[in-house]
Amino acid sequence: MNSVGSGTDLDPVILPAIPPAHLRSGQIAALQVTDRLQRGSQIIGRFETSGLAGFKVAAQGRPLRVRMSLSLDEHSVSGWHNGVTEAASSLPRLVQIRSQGRLRQCVLLRGRRPHAQVAFDLSADEIPDDGLICVEALDIMEGDGISPEVRELVRDRIMPDGVAGLRFDKIVFEEPPAADFDTDQLDGCRCELYSLISAGGLANLSRQGTRQLRSNLFVVNPALRHTFGSSGYLTFRLGTKAEPAAVIPATWRRINSELRWLRHATRKLVRAAAPHVEQVLSIRDGDLGVPEQRPQGNVTELEVRSPARSPLLVLLTPVPGVVPTLEYGTVSDRPSGTRPSELR
Repeated sequence: MNSVGSGTDLDPVILPAIPPAHLRSGQIAALQVTDRLQRGSQIIGRFETSGLAGFKVAAQGRPLRVRMSLSLDEHSVSGWHNGVTEAASSLPRLVQIRSQGRLRQCVLLRGRRPHAQVAFDLSADEIPDDGLICVEALDIMEGDGISPEVRELVRDRIMPDGVAGLRFDKIVFEEPPAADFDTDQLDGCRCELYSLISAGGLANLSRQGTRQLRSNLFVVNPALRHTFGSSGYLTFRLGTKAEPAAVIPATWRRINSELRWLRHATRKLVRAAAPHVEQVLSIRDGDLGVPEQRPQGNVTELEVRSPARSPLLVLLTPVPGVVPTLEYGTVSDRPSGTRPSELR
């Protein structure tokens, strides 16, 4: 029997995933490492709590684009893996997605069966010679490199142990394309579909139009290079809508809900229903100061610099009976209202 080092010719040969690789099962040899992830057959697996998956990929010295699909279902509760379950929380989950030790994007998930998309690029020097690419899903309260200010502000706004039961549906490894689609505006739903923002996840991935922001917060993620939102300035147009009577607590009399709807309708009629951005924070660095926002009648335009190294967290001032909305986002190479001469 021949041997090389500690291996023998009886050791199984591990076949790496060869890009472009679309992986949808946890039973493949390329999934080399798992930590608190239970493998699936029709999905990559389900996280018991904050955990990790490591994939062997034949990158061959090339950069790679990584795209992930995550979701929640009725099994996405704490203790599902050992039968000691807890009631599902109505609070949203805020999850960090890290790879090769670095924070890449954040995902906010809420509601019934929401799906979230994650996308980031790995440079060639971030991929080791053995091709092992590690992806972590961590609750926002865990790990290092997260602003203590962010954690304090979201502590009562999000569900503890937000990774519990999270489905890891699919992962794709591919070479970054030479160019991507060119547009200067995306509606609210497509901003989330393309992972530029995360506002609770989409139940219908083909939906377009306005995105409701029921948690009164959303994440702005670093975008892929040469895609919408990857550089310059982002302007988000925010509006409001009256909360339907069906979702207002049953202890309220119906007349109260109708009065709230009428009050909101009146504010819209007099063009005074614009939402207010309470704070914008870098997930890594904390408060970014007074946000650049421009109320215009019933809408507010929020302007931020495209995040490069850390996702941004946007907090909106809650208004009872009113749901804030994201109508669309636009991108420009300089702040709105700035003349080219002012940039010299």
